Amino acid sequence: MSVEATMNKIHAAADMIRERCGEAEIAVILGSGLGDYVNALDDATSVSYEDIPGFPVSTAPGHEGRWFCGTLHGKRVCMMQGRFHSYEGYGMEEVTLPIRVMKLLGVKTLIVTNAAGGVNYDFTPGDLMLIDDFINLSGKNPLTGPNLGDFGVRFPDMTHAYDVELKKLALDVAAGLKIDLKRGIYCWFNGPTYETPAEIRMARVLGADAVGMSTVPETIVARHSGINVLGISCITNMAAGMLDQPLSHIEVMETGIRVRDVFRALVDGVIAKL
Repeated sequence: MSVEATMNKIHAAADMIRERCGEAEIAVILGSGLGDYVNALDDATSVSYEDIPGFPVSTAPGHEGRWFCGTLHGKRVCMMQGRFHSYEGYGMEEVTLPIRVMKLLGVKTLIVTNAAGGVNYDFTPGDLMLIDDFINLSGKNPLTGPNLGDFGVRFPDMTHAYDVELKKLALDVAAGLKIDLKRGIYCWFNGPTYETPAEIRMARVLGADAVGMSTVPETIVARHSGINVLGISCITNMAAGMLDQPLSHIEVMETGIRVRDVFRALVDGVIAKL
């Protein structure tokens, strides 16, 4: 797709969302099991991804597929109730389309969340992990192809993919709420299979603390677009080979639901102080 066609697609989606839901200064992407957080919004309006021009449709369990916008702690906040993954068959341009749309809608801060497998032996299911940095083992980059110069430069810096000040804020909020917020490196595998025990051992050697199938492409495109990013993982299970049991998405969903109140308190506290 040409740059002009891509830009037209992004603008068409943004125009429709602006008309139906309005603009926002803060965006939150809700990972598996965390979709109920949209209920925190006051005066919320929403639209199904199916009704947004050019939008893919979420097919992963636990991803409802709606765009919400409302007020939270006096700020305009949009929330994605479900995201897109490349393992669903979508290209990187489609996976990251919502981030471009957020930029056009006025978003300056993105809080991206996910369900992740714990690689660090000090973690237990139910922990929340502040993402300090990422490792991309997918072999994919969402900026491959012609650069969208209206959003950012050809070679964006990723030294601080996750904003330093936002991380400090999240740690301060967690301390005030007595939440034991872990810190670590998130490693992106494409999926949809869970990683093998050998891959998990490799990820640990490389410095990863958690693994998952999302978040990194969204982070890259947000930084390319000048949006500051805060990343939080919910450790929903221990990764392959760490425990003598098979992995299942049911466990991921159950753990996400179990810790959603803690997660909500943390994100609430961050948004209140932004």
